[in-house]
Amino acid sequence: MLYPLPLCLAAILAAILMITRALSYARTEHFRVMTTEAVKTSFFLSLLPLYSFYSNSHDASLASSLASRWWESGPMYLHFGLQLDLYTVLFLPIIFLVSWSILEFSSWYMQSDPNIDLFLKYLLIFLLAMILLVCSSNLSLFFIGWEGVGIMSFLLIGWFHTRMDAASAAFQAVLYNRVGDIGFLLSFCWFFKNAQTLDFAHILSLETGHWPLLGFIVAATSKSAQFGFHPWLVAAMEGPTPVSALLHSSTMVVAGIFLLIRIHPLLAQNPLSLTLCLCLGAMSTFSAANKALAQNDIKKIIAYSTSSQLGLMMVAVGLNLPYLAFFHMCTHAFFKAMLFLCSGVIIHALDNEQDIRNMGGLQHALPMTTTCLSLGSFALMGIPFLAGFYSKDAIIEAASSSFVNFMALLLTLVATAFTAVYSMRLIYFASMSEPRMNPILKCNENDKRIMNSLTRLFYGALGGGYFIFKITIPIYPHVHTMPPYMKLTALTVTIFAFIIAYELAKAFWTIIPKSPTSKELDTTFYTPLVNRTVVTVTLDTVKQILDQVLDAFMNKLLGPCPYTFGSKPIELVRVSQKGQIKLYLSAFFLTLFLTVLILKLAT
Repeated sequence: MLYPLPLCLAAILAAILMITRALSYARTEHFRVMTTEAVKTSFFLSLLPLYSFYSNSHDASLASSLASRWWESGPMYLHFGLQLDLYTVLFLPIIFLVSWSILEFSSWYMQSDPNIDLFLKYLLIFLLAMILLVCSSNLSLFFIGWEGVGIMSFLLIGWFHTRMDAASAAFQAVLYNRVGDIGFLLSFCWFFKNAQTLDFAHILSLETGHWPLLGFIVAATSKSAQFGFHPWLVAAMEGPTPVSALLHSSTMVVAGIFLLIRIHPLLAQNPLSLTLCLCLGAMSTFSAANKALAQNDIKKIIAYSTSSQLGLMMVAVGLNLPYLAFFHMCTHAFFKAMLFLCSGVIIHALDNEQDIRNMGGLQHALPMTTTCLSLGSFALMGIPFLAGFYSKDAIIEAASSSFVNFMALLLTLVATAFTAVYSMRLIYFASMSEPRMNPILKCNENDKRIMNSLTRLFYGALGGGYFIFKITIPIYPHVHTMPPYMKLTALTVTIFAFIIAYELAKAFWTIIPKSPTSKELDTTFYTPLVNRTVVTVTLDTVKQILDQVLDAFMNKLLGPCPYTFGSKPIELVRVSQKGQIKLYLSAFFLTLFLTVLILKLAT
């Protein structure tokens, strides 16, 4: 082995320490430069384990833990552990490369914000939480990273907290993810009770029933914005564009899929769980692609495409092919981050204009940006030999050659066609046709922070798919072996949809409707319909229980009581319900500290 395993672990730890060291200089004038340099150096350090893996042709079982026990009670114990395997050594360089580009872009995009240093600090903490999640060798450490990305996404989505839409989007993200956290914790407790440990190496060898796996699927569904939990992902577009780029490419939203990839040996033993993942993924990819067709906000189109691609990854998990889901997760990070950065440049150049119907002709004013936008959209469609082609085509081929639900396969193929339609629509409105924006705007992309960020992601979207394909796929020879006429199915669907989309764009979509506020094509009806119904039914039910059961019981037990008897406890509870996140976090950490202290004293 060229690089011994301890040296590889040391490289990852050094990368983490460098990012942590940069955080300690948050109040200095060199902080912006140090953040970019720290992530840049971390990227090159993370290439050492990747090169070791590639040069020695390791399989996915390569894993080593750097563990330290911190709590033990009889046969049950918890420890912090880091591990290196295929998923870790391949995904970490991608996280660092994407984060490096986004941090450098943020120093330009957020330069007028007086709190830019705090913004960069939040991004670094967000990155650290994702690294912890990816490198963890047990569920306890995984859950810390899981909650870390959740908390930081709340702070970053609600960065413009004085805007009602941004504040509500941040709370919406938290509330939707709390449902998934409940499922995660239920499975967490089940494994801790039945296995006495939370190490992946141990729990993946157990035979489990439906319920713990269902808890993990619910957790992944909410975190990765699958059908039913998708509204928060689009609402998160109220945050700054660099946040959207990092959130949608390689951190928050892929955490749920990464969880299912980690526990795939358990899913492989349970056909019902695989079927649930397959059908859920097919519904998600079709529903999100369908909604993207009717959107005019450039960021929301890209956001719905993220939800659609996450559904495609869930389809791969449901096919019992987690390595294909991971493959698409890696390639998706390059072109999705690039698409969001391109949209940020366009929005900034057009004075915060996000409606694609008010754009056009930008290939002359922003040539680099529109080139990257087109290439990223082509990679998203699955055009041959770009990054998305290798992973998307492999998933569709595997679905076509498997004994799967026909409706799930049909929805996946239709979603593939819709991807070509809304991607072509985006290219047409942003780059082609006649300019439809204010002619006095000054479009400028000559800043090196823009060019460097887009160039790195451009090369990743161009050649990253082939590189990852050579590392991961050859050990599974049953992929890319279909007859030519079946092999060209996905490509034919994509090209046919591309041509139809181009003709429709020229014929109809250039006309802005007279009533832009019409609800005919409003795809956000799901949020008020479901949320209002759930909240109303829940509150009414609770009120009925309290009024008819609890009050009757208390009156029968205690008899008539003066008003002051019940008013004091009510006032005491009301004091703690201020709706302030600082108060709730303080109570959470205080409770956590007391719990750990009691456990330590008990042992």
